[in-house]
Amino acid sequence: MTSAPTHDPILIVHGGAWAIPADAAEAHEAGVREALETGYKILALGGSALDAVEAAVSVLEDDPTFDAGRGSFLTSDGRVQLDALLMDGGRMKAGGVACVERLRNPIQAARLVLEKSPHVYFVGPGAEQFAASHGMVLIPNSELVLPRERERLAAAQARQAAGLADETFSGQLADDKDPETAYSTNNTAGAPGPGSPRTGLRPGGGDPSHFGTREPGNSSPSPTEDPGQNWWDDKKPGNPYEDPTKWSHDTVGAVALDGHGNLAAATSTGGTLNKTPGRVGDSSLIGCGCYADNLAGAVSLTGWGEPIMKLVLGKWATDRVAAGSAPEIAAREAISYLYNRLGGHGGIILLGPDGRFGLAHNTPAMAWGLATPSGFQTGLSV
Repeated sequence: MTSAPTHDPILIVHGGAWAIPADAAEAHEAGVREALETGYKILALGGSALDAVEAAVSVLEDDPTFDAGRGSFLTSDGRVQLDALLMDGGRMKAGGVACVERLRNPIQAARLVLEKSPHVYFVGPGAEQFAASHGMVLIPNSELVLPRERERLAAAQARQAAGLADETFSGQLADDKDPETAYSTNNTAGAPGPGSPRTGLRPGGGDPSHFGTREPGNSSPSPTEDPGQNWWDDKKPGNPYEDPTKWSHDTVGAVALDGHGNLAAATSTGGTLNKTPGRVGDSSLIGCGCYADNLAGAVSLTGWGEPIMKLVLGKWATDRVAAGSAPEIAAREAISYLYNRLGGHGGIILLGPDGRFGLAHNTPAMAWGLATPSGFQTGLSV
């Protein structure tokens, strides 16, 4: 006999935080909505948060719009390598895979690791063999590669050959290992300050119409905000900074709270354009790009993986919720910390045990979707 639900189910998904071009906006919003519909159907029928986030992320992996599964960015030698993590906040179980090349849906392999193995994490051929031993079909890597991505790789390598720096790995710092070199908004090294980061708040307990860049009750720009100038817009006259998020990515993720109060999180990625083969980012690392704990929260991140890893940012955010911070504030603080400490760019979806949530990003856009008993919402910024 199934116990009566005690919570209103919630599902939040993201499709990556970066400078989403106008001609890709519709596909991004449609993709996150399809993921919402698939995952929330499970929750509405009394299913688990774990099943819901796995299903939602599988939809995003199958959609070539995103940097997960088919259509992912290519490594420097022209292959797709995928990473994914799934975490159950009730049982505190997790499963992760990294650098897999022959799996269409790495999040489903992560689920197999979570349920079928005493281990937590498999990489490369070992991960593929484990998945195959439990019924997943191995495919040629070529099935995951799109001509669009070959063109992007060629362009990135041409930029590299021309001596143009790729800032998508370590942020805007030459050395972020020493506290004395910590990124400062008052720096004099020529890097732009954060201006007005795009952050999503949910003041007053959860009305998504309050999403925005202002503090609750404040209709004026913040002291650092110039309404007529976004520092990331390199097309504005006199701005010497090229938008580093144009070369970013569409890591996907989902967090959910089911009717029985259990949290779950999932994140999946094809990594960063032109990455060195074997590189693993934050997405599949526990506490970095993904984390879930019924006593703290569920989180999925997207953005520059190396800074997120160094800050263990997912755990950082959920720890603040566990300590009493509202998720909308913790999400905003996490993205500010990412930028102020290491000059990183990205986005976050964060869900608390009581159903409160937060979304934030400091990139020009982040594809997101929210499903509650009141209905669905999607957007490209918060």
